[in-house]
Parts: sequence; C-alpha cells; structure tokens
Amino acid sequence: MAESPQTKTPGTVPSRLAEDTSLGKTTIAASVVQKIAGIAAREIAGVHSMGGGVSRAFGALRERIPGGTGTTNLAGVAVEVGEKQAAIDLDIVVEYGASIVELARAVRRNVIGAVERMTGLEVIEVNIAVNDIHLPTEDNEQVAEITPTVPSSRVE
Repeated sequence: MAESPQTKTPGTVPSRLAEDTSLGKTTIAASVVQKIAGIAAREIAGVHSMGGGVSRAFGALRERIPGGTGTTNLAGVAVEVGEKQAAIDLDIVVEYGASIVELARAVRRNVIGAVERMTGLEVIEVNIAVNDIHLPTEDNEQVAEITPTVPSSRVE
C-alpha cells in the first residue's frame, strides 16, 4: 500500500492537516488546540483555575524560569489531535457555590465551540475532572499569610 503525502513521520510533533489544496497545506499543532481549549475553559465564570495542585505549582514555576517559553500555562489541559478530530481532557478547580453540573456543561460547550470554530476539527469529547473547590476564605487566608499582622493597641 502506497503512503499518502498526509502520512506522518514517526517522532514528529502531532499536528492536524487542516487544509490541503493545490496552493499548499496548513497544519495545526496540538499545542495550538491545547491553548484554545485552556482559554475557552477559563472564560466560564465559576472556573477558578486549571489543573491539579501539582500541575498548577509546576506551571507557576515554569513561568518564572528565565529563557523558558513561559508564555502560556497549559496546566490542566491535555489534547489528542488527529487529522479531523480532537479529544480534550481538562482538570479544573471550581469556585464554591457554582453548580458543577451546569459549569461542566458550559465549559464543554465553550471549549467545543472555540476549538471547532478556530481549527475546523471535530471535537469528539471533552472530559472534565473537577479536582478541587476554591473557597472564598482561601483568598483571605493567603492575604493574611502575606500581610504581617500588626497588634492593635488596647488604648486610644
């Protein structure tokens, strides 16, 4: 069986053949799909952050490394990209009080819409793992850890 020009060489970065015309071809790297999915997920109110605790910590560390790419923290987003389809896995932290079922539905709809609109890929699934709930008091505790406490005077 003869190989078509669309056959990928082993060891190459996964990409998608978006367009093959007589004027040339366009490919979309998996990292592009990953970035689109991450941005689309974060656009939904109620998504506090992406990734589990460890992946968020590594993402924050990666952004501080001089000379590193540091342009995008893709923690919590994994994609599998074929020539016509994509599958996406998201790890998210949800704000306390948000309906997880409704939030997951909105995230899924937004991610599918953004990826399909921008790439032309058919998104066959978006798996969402909720790893944590962010409590409003956690913000206050983090501020308290940073801000030194000054003892108040007992006299006026």
